[in-house]
Amino acid sequence: MASNAQPHAPARVTAGHWPEYLIEAALLGLFMISACAFTVLLDHPGSPANRAIPDPFLRRFLIGLAMGATAVALIYSPWGRRSGAHFNPASTLTFLRLGRIAPRDAAWYMGAQFLGGLGGVLAAAAVLGPALAHEKVHFAATRPGPSGIGPAWAAELAITFLLMAVVLRVSSHPRYGRLTGLCVGALVATYITLEAPLSGMSMNPARTFASAAAAGDWTALWIYFTAPPLGMLAAAELHLRSRGRLFCAKLDHDPAQRCIHCEYRQSRDERRETRDK
Repeated sequence: MASNAQPHAPARVTAGHWPEYLIEAALLGLFMISACAFTVLLDHPGSPANRAIPDPFLRRFLIGLAMGATAVALIYSPWGRRSGAHFNPASTLTFLRLGRIAPRDAAWYMGAQFLGGLGGVLAAAAVLGPALAHEKVHFAATRPGPSGIGPAWAAELAITFLLMAVVLRVSSHPRYGRLTGLCVGALVATYITLEAPLSGMSMNPARTFASAAAAGDWTALWIYFTAPPLGMLAAAELHLRSRGRLFCAKLDHDPAQRCIHCEYRQSRDERRETRDK
């Protein structure tokens, strides 16, 4: 009987996980709607807010606050607590490397994130119309700044490394783990304010793809598909070498919510024990 049950274990792990996949799509979709709306509000020349705030640094600061708050709200929302609030393929890939998400779940998460991000930008375009396509807004696209491709790539690598290093460090702390989402929001706000002139501040391949596809602008797309995953994976390797702990692939682990990631880890450990016997 044992030999017949073991091959079905992987199917048990991923069966019925479609709500989490849809949530991941919705989370990045909502994030992109927020990004598009606040970029139009503050960067479109016809916006009263743009005319009232001529200083581009101050406008970036306000956009940063808005997007940091958006990230925090999504992470601590019931949906975010259900899926883990990755809404970033680079984050999901990193948790896969750390053995905290099933490979099939990771693949579905990443596919959902790309589709959700694009859906969010298209939904924003349907509401905001030509304002979102204006050259000063450009579908909230992330592109290298005047310093060029090299500094943009290095900046994306650095900010994603620091973000994931903070996530892994804080989320694994028994006392401060619940503050992970606040740390993420603070970093997002800081990066948009200070780093955006270098790379546009993406940290997220699906986020960049969504704006690029809507705008039809694929400028230096490779930067945002290589630097964020490499930066986050480097943080994961450092975490592993320092023998750091990681309880779960969720940014906020709410015991009241189902966790498909802990389910995977438990199932994986059970299979290992069976194999070792």
